[in-house]
Amino acid sequence: MKLESEIQKLSNTVFALKTTDIRVYPENYGDLSMNAALRAERIACQMRNLVCLAAPKKRSDYLQEAADAQGIEICQNEDLISITLPGLLPKRKQHVNAAFLHEPLNYALQNYLAVHSLPLYRECVVCFSQVYEQDGPFDRIRDYDNLEFKQLLDTIATYIMVDDTGLYCDSYHTTEIADRDATVIYVMGKSTFPKWLQERKNKIKSISEIP
Repeated sequence: MKLESEIQKLSNTVFALKTTDIRVYPENYGDLSMNAALRAERIACQMRNLVCLAAPKKRSDYLQEAADAQGIEICQNEDLISITLPGLLPKRKQHVNAAFLHEPLNYALQNYLAVHSLPLYRECVVCFSQVYEQDGPFDRIRDYDNLEFKQLLDTIATYIMVDDTGLYCDSYHTTEIADRDATVIYVMGKSTFPKWLQERKNKIKSISEIP
């Protein structure tokens, strides 16, 4: 069974992680940890499909719990919306099933809108912030071009944007250092962006500040 094979490979990769010295082989450790995380995402998607096939009526309950388990957070402050996702976005070239993220995100947005109102932006700026744990090896920091942004943007745009084409939506990418890995997506009106960016630069810890 393919699922059993994936689980066995994940177990082998986790064992390899335990026996790899991150100080001596930081690049190998980074590659192994990324491999383990992506394989775990594939397993989660396969298990999710099994749940939905066996009990289709429980799909919404499952997605709610998946969103909670992943720690998806949606916050709103006047003209600014922030969406926090667990960990880092996968690389496009690794062909990971992004449903692992965008299905629970879609459900989280639906639930949020059931209680709160969200603006519908005609023109906006979307900022994708890749947040890296400060104790991790920095050679794992990746190019923005290689990350899977499109499906997540499509999901978000359905709820808060008139159109996500370049005519109406500007994009901005940044890398930050914090206590844990995460991806934070900020959406705001274009007039809000300059002030937000300046305040953000004054507060966050950037790569250049790490000794």
